[in-house]
Amino acid sequence: MSDSTHLLIPFAACSAEGCREALRTLALPHLQKLLARLTATRADTGTEDALTPPHERALARAYGLAAPDGALPWAAWQARESAREPAHGAAGGQAWAWITPCHWRMGRDHILMLHPLALQLDAQDSQTLLGAMQPYFAQDGITLEYDAPTLWLARGEVFRDLATASLDRVIGRDVNAWMPRGDAARTLRRLQSEMQMLLYTHPVNEARERGGLLTVNSFWASGTGALPAGTGPLPAGLRVPHYLRDAALRADWAAWADAWRLLDSGECARLLGELDAGRQVTLTLCGERSAQTFESLPQSLFRQLSSRLARTPVPTLLDPL
Repeated sequence: MSDSTHLLIPFAACSAEGCREALRTLALPHLQKLLARLTATRADTGTEDALTPPHERALARAYGLAAPDGALPWAAWQARESAREPAHGAAGGQAWAWITPCHWRMGRDHILMLHPLALQLDAQDSQTLLGAMQPYFAQDGITLEYDAPTLWLARGEVFRDLATASLDRVIGRDVNAWMPRGDAARTLRRLQSEMQMLLYTHPVNEARERGGLLTVNSFWASGTGALPAGTGPLPAGLRVPHYLRDAALRADWAAWADAWRLLDSGECARLLGELDAGRQVTLTLCGERSAQTFESLPQSLFRQLSSRLARTPVPTLLDPL
């Protein structure tokens, strides 16, 4: 067992007014006790329009990954961990991307990305659609591989230098604001247009419509790039609970508050117990814009007393994230 624990919490806060209202009355006693005993160390200040959200930036630092905005190679990391790509030398490995089959709801002046879970897509339909789409991707040197109903892996050079927005940035929002830009994105945008035409009359979608289900009418690419040589495995002692993610992406702030209470009584209480046992602990809270890391550092008696007397309420601390 590792001598230290790092608890990294995505979607700890959001800028939506509904989230801010939920925060005002949210009691998180274990988190409050943790923050009173930990020292704020690294602050990662960003903006809501960054392609890579704060929790992915924090996770990348824990992995020892460094890449420009929108170019963290999560798909390549998964390919290596699942033995789709062997460990490579200094020259680097192949370029990969995550491909998410999805439903875009067309509005008069916007295109809304619905949560992929809303599709209720099963393995059979997903694999059938992948088989229909693969020949078009192959013409551009891209190979598709099935991983899960709403997650495919794609391998191809087009992804090597292509910056893409995290799926967590796009769900529930206008896709036009997050489309990849520049010359490297032309192939992807053309494929999206071709797939919309292919999928419009596909038998799988016709059957889904008859059954009252959403159609799969496009896809989203994310996690693009090649894994740098020497990238290590998942760090020991790192825990990344996703209790808050789906509620936040659905803007269901009552469910988000309930998830926070569950997280507080579970993971936060566990981390507090590890701190009581004398283990070194790290806590990273991530919002839409920024992230703040807290660590258990040696403190003088004065600093310990000062930190406990000058407790900042949790809502006040989370709000800037």
